Amino acid sequence: MSEFAFELELCAALEARREGILARQLGGSVASPGSRILDVVYIEPGPEFDRRTTITADSIPDAALEADVGTGRARYWKDCFDCHPKRARRAVERAVEIGFFESERRNGREYVRQVARYPDWYGKLVGIENKPDLGRPGDLEAQLRLDASLALVDEAVLATESYVTRAHLNRIPEAVGVWRVHRDETAPTGGDTGPVDDAIEIEVIRDPAPLPNMTAGIEPLEYHPGRTDIAVVSPERKARARRRLAERAYGKGWRTYEFPACAACAPLERDGATLPHCRWADRVVDASSECGPACPGYEPVEEPTIRVDLEAERDERTAWVADPAGKRRRQSGLDRFS
Repeated sequence: MSEFAFELELCAALEARREGILARQLGGSVASPGSRILDVVYIEPGPEFDRRTTITADSIPDAALEADVGTGRARYWKDCFDCHPKRARRAVERAVEIGFFESERRNGREYVRQVARYPDWYGKLVGIENKPDLGRPGDLEAQLRLDASLALVDEAVLATESYVTRAHLNRIPEAVGVWRVHRDETAPTGGDTGPVDDAIEIEVIRDPAPLPNMTAGIEPLEYHPGRTDIAVVSPERKARARRRLAERAYGKGWRTYEFPACAACAPLERDGATLPHCRWADRVVDASSECGPACPGYEPVEEPTIRVDLEAERDERTAWVADPAGKRRRQSGLDRFS
């Protein structure tokens, strides 16, 4: 099974069984941004999760959250930021666009305020590394060692379809949990065969241990013979990175795939989620990288044969709200003042 298909089906199964937010392919490093990508991130709801859903469906820019902008008196936007003016300008425009800031003009100057206090909306963060075939581990050990030593997430888990041996367990940090994913190969695949429920069973081989996210973390940067270059990441930097990770997950979700314009593609329902299934390849496919004229089974059509609003599906099946009412005192965009 491809890692892409494994990832989508696991996300569908977790979404059906847990409350909270799931997202795919998010940055999991701090000192070297982009060097570690977490396959799946699960965000457990915090005490004020419901308040977060009323503000915006999108990720709130980190610069907007760090700015000295409150919910009371509006302030001149340039006085609120301690960063490059271009970054501040982009943050203001995006925050106004998504409804987190409201903007007003006074004597030719733009003033901003938050529409609502930023809530304490996220709890435990779980990073899930997907490796369906442990016979082809790639950089698995190094990735999981980074997750455990940096402790950006509260828990780290390895998910696999392979039979897990003691040798496998001994090669990864003890704090990392291990799930074995069992798939029901006899289950119907959706489309004309009808809906599918609970086609995946998750067997817990080892529970994850809590990671020390409140203390400084160690992030490996480069490996050399006899030494490893590292960075010490302070608790404060980790806290900001955790907030960025949670916000990115909230806005992005895990339904970031496309349906190909190919007659061979049919809907696959897994735990209530609609996935792109190729009848020719007999598996879930990544339309952005696998589908097209180079594929022997490609049957071009003008438009995708699957018509599913993935945002509406997420809205219906989770606590995330696609179109919140928002809290702006007046609906206004920057173009109002141009």
